[in-house]
Order: sequence, then structure tokens, then C-alpha cells
Amino acid sequence: MTGIQAPHHGAGHILRRVAWLLLFCFCSTADTQQDPFRWMDFHSLEDQSVIVWVTRALDAEKWTAIREIGVQFDAALVVTTLRATPQSQANADTFSMWSVSLTTHAVTPLLKGADLRLLDWMRFAEGAPPELGALYDNCNECGADTYLTALYYDFSQHVWAARWMRGTQAVPIWSAKPPAAVALTQVYAVMAEANGRELIGTWNYFDYGQQKPPEEFVYQYDLDPGSRLERVQLLSAKNAEAMKQRLCRASDAVSGLARGQDSALCQQILKPRFERKPVTTPPANNHGQSVPLGARH
Repeated sequence: MTGIQAPHHGAGHILRRVAWLLLFCFCSTADTQQDPFRWMDFHSLEDQSVIVWVTRALDAEKWTAIREIGVQFDAALVVTTLRATPQSQANADTFSMWSVSLTTHAVTPLLKGADLRLLDWMRFAEGAPPELGALYDNCNECGADTYLTALYYDFSQHVWAARWMRGTQAVPIWSAKPPAAVALTQVYAVMAEANGRELIGTWNYFDYGQQKPPEEFVYQYDLDPGSRLERVQLLSAKNAEAMKQRLCRASDAVSGLARGQDSALCQQILKPRFERKPVTTPPANNHGQSVPLGARH
């Protein structure tokens, strides 16, 4: 889609649209199975009031075009792109994601980066509403780091939010430029649990050669089942070994969201182990002359 030059349909139309959205807002949020999320159609007259509202709310921000607007209750999830100059190539655009209030014009920045890939909906807590998965890089046409996050509507704050954020970085799942003189093995997967929830596992193994012993880091990213707060766990010992087995097998991985299973380390983990069985056959020179202990001669 191109940059937005949306017509203004009047304050009355906007207020009617906002009132409709507020109706959802004031409904009980206990029924979390209900998912009223909807992407706006930039060519639909019905959606122009929201498009104009969002455009005006973002007027003070830096962007070239609004690419997507998704509405849930009283907040819009917005994707904008920025082109450095009119002569710049489109594949050099960067993106930003915002939460825009449909009642106050308040704007909350969520994340920014390059090459945004919106994924399918995910569920990180049993019985919770689905969340929109997203992959993105930290730069264009470079040795990029790739991150994974999920966008969700925060009922307590009436805004959109992004999972596991540290500054502009979410869950680091891949690096195209490992440290110099280091052999880096990377494995990750988004995995589905039996109860329907999903979690993210990552394994990074740093081989320093003769410089020093190797290091490895095994992480699990999920939501605490009780509090539904975000968790980032550095696994060790048996928990780390179990996660490595699970990552390499990837039997419960979400389609398209697993990588590194073909690495030498994974193949080594999955290689069947043959235990040496005790020899029970008698030696070739045995003539049956041995007498059991305590037997009569």
C-alpha cells in the first residue's frame, strides 16, 4: 500500500465509530475467547474514520507511509514505514509499530526495525486470547540479527504491547554475523504444548577453538501459567539437556518457526547411542570341564 491521504468524513462520523469501539471496550473482558480484531481496509469508506484518526494521531511522528492498521476494542495496532529519501530503494525502508488510542489520540511506540514479517496468531497462555506473531531484523542488507515477538492487546492499559522487549530487541532467534573467530551454532523453535499454549526455545553454542572452552546458552521464553507474566529462563543441567533434545527433534515445532535442526550439534544429539552388551557366549576353548563351586567331584 502507498502513503495515506485519507479524506475527512466529519467529526460526527468519527464519534459514531469511536462509540462503537467503546462498546467493545466496556463489555466484560472475562470472555477472552472473543477476538474482535480486524485489519482496516484502506479502500473501504466504512474504515476511513479510523484511518483519518490514526493518521492525525501520528502526525507528529516520523514516517513515510502507513502500511497496516488493525483495530481491537479501543486501540489500533499500526505499522508505518520510513524511506530515507524519495530516491531510496523500497527494500531499504525501515518500519515502526505503534499503539494508537482511539479515544485520546495517545501514541505508544512498540518496536522498530527492518523487514517486518507478520506471522499467524499464537497463544502463549492456556485460555488466553491469541497474539499476533512477528519476525523482524535490526537492519537491511547486512549481517542482520533476527528477533521474534508477539503483539497483544493489554486489557489493563487499553493499549497494544509487544512481548519480551529489551529496548528495540525482542527474542533473539538468529544472527547472520557471529563474533569474529567464533564458530556459532544456533537452534530455535516455537513449540506447541499439549494444553494448546506455545513457547519459544533457543540454543546458542559458541566454539572458541583453542582460545578457551566453548560456551552455550539455552533459553526458554514463555508466560508464567499462573500470573501470565512474561518469563525469560536461562536453563541449565537437566532442563537444558531436555530443551536441546526438544529443539533438535522439533516434533512439536510450529510450521515455519524452527531452524538449526540440521546442525552438526543437533545431529550428534539425535544420533542413536549403542550400549555395549555383556558377552554371554562361552570362549572357543571351553570344554565344559569347569565345576560349579560346592559341587562334588
